[in-house]
Amino acid sequence: TIGGGVAAPKALEIAKRIVIDAPLVSGSFSVRGLRLDDVILTGYKKSLDEDSENIHFLQKTNSDMPFFAEFGWSSSDTNQPMPNADSLWSADRDVLSPSTPVTLTWENGQGLTFRRRIAINDDYLFTFEDSVISTLTGDITLYPYGLVRRHGTPATTGMYILHEGPLGVFDETLTEEDYGDLVDAGANGIKVIPETAGGWAGITDKYWLTALVPEKNQSFKGEFTYKNGFKANYIQNKPVVIQPSGIGTSESKVFVAAKEVKVIDGYAETESINKFDLAIDWGWFYFFTKPLFFIMNYLFELTKNFGIAIVLVTAAVRLLFFPLANYSFRSMAKMKILQPELLRLKELHKEDKVKLQQEMMALYKREKVNPLSGCLPILIQIPFFFAIYKMLFISLEMRHQPFFGWIKDLSAQDPTSIFNFFGLIPWDPPSFLIIGAWPIMMGATMFLQQKLNPTPPDPIQAKIFMFFPLFLTIILAPFPSGLVVYWTINNILTIAQQWVIMKRTTVKTK
Repeated sequence: TIGGGVAAPKALEIAKRIVIDAPLVSGSFSVRGLRLDDVILTGYKKSLDEDSENIHFLQKTNSDMPFFAEFGWSSSDTNQPMPNADSLWSADRDVLSPSTPVTLTWENGQGLTFRRRIAINDDYLFTFEDSVISTLTGDITLYPYGLVRRHGTPATTGMYILHEGPLGVFDETLTEEDYGDLVDAGANGIKVIPETAGGWAGITDKYWLTALVPEKNQSFKGEFTYKNGFKANYIQNKPVVIQPSGIGTSESKVFVAAKEVKVIDGYAETESINKFDLAIDWGWFYFFTKPLFFIMNYLFELTKNFGIAIVLVTAAVRLLFFPLANYSFRSMAKMKILQPELLRLKELHKEDKVKLQQEMMALYKREKVNPLSGCLPILIQIPFFFAIYKMLFISLEMRHQPFFGWIKDLSAQDPTSIFNFFGLIPWDPPSFLIIGAWPIMMGATMFLQQKLNPTPPDPIQAKIFMFFPLFLTIILAPFPSGLVVYWTINNILTIAQQWVIMKRTTVKTK
């Protein structure tokens, strides 16, 4: 069996806990069960309030929503007890720090002594070095395993562009499972049997990650289940065979980390963890999104303001696509100028559709206008603009970063609201009425941009388009203000470019 049940709360309360004291991580774990179940990320707070608590990521097994990681051994020999949630280990010290690893020992009373050395580095990496000492007269076969278990369904962003839940890399392929899919899968769960060694498995939130890394160069089976909580686990394929009076060993690692790009990438390289950088959800446009992040982060370090970095990156991308946008806007400008003539032709030939099509094609040919030419350049730009949107949405580095004025956290929604005149009226509107100044500016710029484009010929379609900026303003109001700043600045630059082109565009038709 992989992983026992949750130990009785009373047993956990009376057992000694080893204190974790590291630069970026604090907390504790109990010598009963040796589950890593109390980890606090000391570099990050829940909110911007001065008295805000640090992020308490892993939760004790006797809490309301236990969330923990563990490593252990599995055996088919029922006469040989394996360490479980109730096993009481003896420890050689009371504090785990980067300079003081902890060694723990447990005897099963049947000829096996289990020893575990737990170490932590200066970041977020825990290393578990396990050894089993046998005094048996025969061989015993054991399988190392690791698991992360989370009780209760956590609150998620609910956005399709971001994965939150169990995930792992198997056969050099990222596998992601949503909480809802695991509930639907039932007790059988979802099994992954890779053909090649290497990889990792864990559970991720938007900004925080717990990931298990099996021993290097060992193949393993992975499994995601919803049974007694959500669980991501692995078990090594190749057994550890311990001969009489012999010793068997295994080494595993667990990351309980903030998803900082430099830290995740650093571990992927130094620990040779296959595709560990995919723990950050860069999405389909990985090769656009990740380089954009490095540019954004460089500008942030240069300007010391993440909002300014967003403005600069948005301007740089618009400059990159300046020629394509010019081509598109010239086509749309001509179409807008030709609209009166198109309406005249439709009225003139409303009874003869064939003649109407011939006259319209002749007009397009005479003015050298392709009605579809404005679409292709826009389609080419979409992946880049979506990559910026994705990068800003997932970026931990934007969390709790201020801009100017009332924007104190670019990862949170604009806190102002038009319904209390942006704070002038002493009234706190309900959450669905918080439509801030930046979302309104975004909607206004979208409306102006719409006015520069040709009006749809269908009156109903034109009315729908007219309300589209209002609709998006309401939809995007709860979004992180950094994303809204990006859309607003992009709209302003687009309007400026399009307006200049329209002023310079003429046609022959009067």
